[in-house]
Amino acid sequence: MSAAVPNLLTAARLVAVPIVMWLLIADAGADGPLRWWALVLFALAAATDYLDGALARRWGVVSVFGKLADPIADKALILGALGCLAYVDSLPWWPLIVLVVREVGVTLGRLAVAADTVIAASTGGKVKTVLQLAALTLLMWPAGPAWFATVGWWILIAAVAVAVVTGVDYARRIAAAARSTRPTRPVSQKDADAGA
Repeated sequence: MSAAVPNLLTAARLVAVPIVMWLLIADAGADGPLRWWALVLFALAAATDYLDGALARRWGVVSVFGKLADPIADKALILGALGCLAYVDSLPWWPLIVLVVREVGVTLGRLAVAADTVIAASTGGKVKTVLQLAALTLLMWPAGPAWFATVGWWILIAAVAVAVVTGVDYARRIAAAARSTRPTRPVSQKDADAGA
């Protein structure tokens, strides 16, 4: 049973994504009870990001599913919440666009080589996730002081910068993995004779 707990937490985070999005959109920027529920559920879902990985490492049950699904769940939670905030709070859309391009590119690249190599989350990627979660918590906070939005915005900018840098690093790692698993061309007898 313990082996399944980290994966169940990851799955629960995925389930929470549409609920958080619905609560934010239904609140429509009114900073009412629905926004508070969205914040609470977002915080709980974000907490599972740390918990599932910690439990998997402690119990020695790190799985391929966890390595792939965990970052996908993070991306869905963050991008979903950010997209809703851009819609209801009129945040600029460009950070979301940059993050979506980066995350889709990295995810597709990781899946492309997943059969042979698992590209695990890097330290920089984890820092980016922490920055994003902190920024969204401040930006989502209902009727918070004005500096919450200011600090949240600048943390989000920092997260975007880290995302771009780590995205380039992931691209390099994925390309290296693809090259290492590319089948080599068999040597023909003609080539062998020519090289003799």
